[in-house]
Amino acid sequence: MKEKEKEKAKGKLIIEGKLILKLYVSGMSQKSMKAIENIKLLCDEHLKGSFELEIIDIYKNPKLASEKHIVFSPSLLKILPLPKKTLVGTLSDTKKVLKGLGITIE
Repeated sequence: MKEKEKEKAKGKLIIEGKLILKLYVSGMSQKSMKAIENIKLLCDEHLKGSFELEIIDIYKNPKLASEKHIVFSPSLLKILPLPKKTLVGTLSDTKKVLKGLGITIE
């Protein structure tokens, strides 16, 4: 398994494989917009070149949300690497989001 490492001021950020993420939002609601902003900042700051992010509006694509059993919005799904994970909310706590995505900081 390949490991990608990034040097950060507070230590090494270790990511195993490329992250495939899907963010399910509800239109242009305040929480949805905040979640989009937060995940983009997190990805730009911590995951450069190590992720794919798709943003899905459940108002425009209700079938996709139903197929993935999305009950809450915003919801972030980590598809790969396994195990799959779902994080709910505005994703404002970067440390918790990184931990939830399985990214460790040494």
